[in-house]
Amino acid sequence: MLVHLNLMQSNFQLISGATYQQLVRKRANERKLGEDAVWYDTSEDLSLQLQQSKALFVIVGIPEDVGVRANFGRGGAHTAFKPALESFLNQQSNAFLNGSHCLILGELEVSDLMQLPESATKEAQLQMLRHNVTEIDKRVTALIQICVQYQKIPIVIGGGHNNAYGNIKGSSLALNQKINAINCDPHADFRPLEGRHSGNGFSYAYNEQYLNRYAVFALHEQYNTSLALDTFHKDPNRLNYQTYESIFVRETQTFTRALHNCIHFVKQEPCGVELDMDAITNVPSSAKTSSGLSPIQARQYAYQCGAQLNAVYFHIAEAAPILSHIKADNKTGKLIAYLISDFIKGVLSRSSGE
Repeated sequence: MLVHLNLMQSNFQLISGATYQQLVRKRANERKLGEDAVWYDTSEDLSLQLQQSKALFVIVGIPEDVGVRANFGRGGAHTAFKPALESFLNQQSNAFLNGSHCLILGELEVSDLMQLPESATKEAQLQMLRHNVTEIDKRVTALIQICVQYQKIPIVIGGGHNNAYGNIKGSSLALNQKINAINCDPHADFRPLEGRHSGNGFSYAYNEQYLNRYAVFALHEQYNTSLALDTFHKDPNRLNYQTYESIFVRETQTFTRALHNCIHFVKQEPCGVELDMDAITNVPSSAKTSSGLSPIQARQYAYQCGAQLNAVYFHIAEAAPILSHIKADNKTGKLIAYLISDFIKGVLSRSSGE
């Protein structure tokens, strides 16, 4: 059963309790994260439940690939949330991580913006896609704003990296200040302001004064335009990157040092944490790479960002399990579940003083 409600002129699609029970695979003498997690009660006002809930983290999916297609990329990013959520909910709830820290919100309703008329020309379709991204922006912004206003940390799964814009803007509006962002990504996503798509979420947020400092970790040198790199070089006080090649090819710095440099650059203000699954070797995604980070390095990134930054949200973008050549395999969902757990543990380690 799907439940719909209107909030701040935005639609949310929520998973009912019945569907929740189906996702959690219960077993005797075990306790899964999903059994202890808090589930959004559709009979109550969302604002009230966010205000009253003791859960610090709000998990939400954005099942769209509109922004990726508007950037001439491969679709499929709309398929990440459900396998990731199922894998996460079926991890053990124990002394290392208890499910009660998480409020499972559900999915953002964007299905009405996914389809295009087949009769339209390619140019017309491109313009429609970019228009639809601006509509998705409004919904993401509204959702993130209300979560951050009630001092929750959204964990956003799925969709293209276009949703970084709504994450940043929503957080900025909630806090009434510009925020910083760190992004583990082969691409800076700092393309021109040519209409919204997955390649310019950060440049739009920067131009519109929602984004203050921005650091890109493990950027690939040959997959970013001269224009984008020049912009970074002209504003070194607000824009920074550490390249993949400097770490793993030339070895002029270690992984730990490069990550420290990025974290230090954005550490002084509330910070959004972004992770593009394109950064990890051989993960099915909109721009799958054969030369990227290992899963353990991505997990270290997620944990260290949670542990060292005043993180206001965590966004895992661009994963596209549907593009896997092994259709029954859920390695991508399991990896995302690890990343979520690592980030949460990092944040909790700050409050516990570890």
